Amino acid sequence: MADRSIQGGDGIDTFPFPVELSVGGVGMQVGPMGAGRTWHADAPLERVHRIDFHVVMLFGAGPVRHMVDFTEHEATAGDLLWIRPGQVHRFSRTGEYRGTALTMQPGFLPRSTVEATGLYRYDLPPLLRPDAAQLAGLQAALAQLRREYEDADTLPLSLHTAVLRHTLTAFLLRLAHLAARSAPALHRRTDSTFTLFRDAVERDFATNHSVSAYADALGYSRRTLVRAVRAATGETPKAFIDKRVVLEAKRLLAHTELPIGRVGAAVGFPDAANFSKFFHQHTDRTPAAFRAELR
Repeated sequence: MADRSIQGGDGIDTFPFPVELSVGGVGMQVGPMGAGRTWHADAPLERVHRIDFHVVMLFGAGPVRHMVDFTEHEATAGDLLWIRPGQVHRFSRTGEYRGTALTMQPGFLPRSTVEATGLYRYDLPPLLRPDAAQLAGLQAALAQLRREYEDADTLPLSLHTAVLRHTLTAFLLRLAHLAARSAPALHRRTDSTFTLFRDAVERDFATNHSVSAYADALGYSRRTLVRAVRAATGETPKAFIDKRVVLEAKRLLAHTELPIGRVGAAVGFPDAANFSKFFHQHTDRTPAAFRAELR
C-alpha cells in the first residue's frame, strides 16, 4: 500500500484520517485492537509520527507503554489513552495492543460538540484511569457506538451518519468528564478567557511569544489574562507560551533532520544563538545535546 503520509515543512510525518477504510466513508472508525491489525494502514506503528485526527484506545489488557510528546505512558486493562491531532507519538515495539480503538476526523462533529467535549484540550492528560463505575459507562457507550458504526445497512447513509454523531457525542461527553476530573485541581477551573488564549497560542506560538500581543488581540487587559491563565493552569501566560514553544522545538529536534537554526526559526527565533539560549534556559540542555540524547 502506498504511503499516504504528509511531510510538512517541519519534516515530521503526519498521517491523515483514512476515510477509505471507514465503513460507509464516514469520518470515524471503531473496532478491535489486536495482533495483525493497525488503526491506520499506512502508519508503521513503531515509527514516531503525527496524525491529523483523534485516537482513543480503551485497553483490554496490558501493560502497554506508549509515548506521547516525550512522555512514556503505561496503560493496562481498563485504561484509556486519548491522542489528539498534532501530537507526536509512537507505539511500543513490545507491547500487545488489545481492546477497542476509536478514531475520528476533526470535522466529523459540529462545533458545539467540539467545545462541549474539549476535543482540543491539549492541557489535559492523555492517559485516563476510570474507576469501576466510570469504566462501565464508557464501555457501554463505546459498545453501542460500535454497534451503530457496523450497522451500515439499516438506515440511509445520512441518517446513519447522524446517529453516529449523536452516539459518538454521548461517549465523548463521558470521556471529557473523566479527563477533566483526572487533571490536577488547578486545571479544572477554566473560563472563556483562558480558552481563547489557549487556542490563540496553539495557532500563533511559532510567530508570537508576547503576552501583551495576545492580550491586545483578544481584547483583554494583561492583568485579566494573567488572572485567567493562573486560575486555569497555575502558570503565568508567558510560561504557558514558552512551554508550547519548547514542546514544538523538542518535536522538531527529535524527529526531523532540520538544522538547529531552522528549528529555531520554525518556532519564532530567527537568531540561532537566541534559540539555543532559550532552549537551554527551559531544558538545561542545548538543542544539540537534546537531539544527541534521542539518537
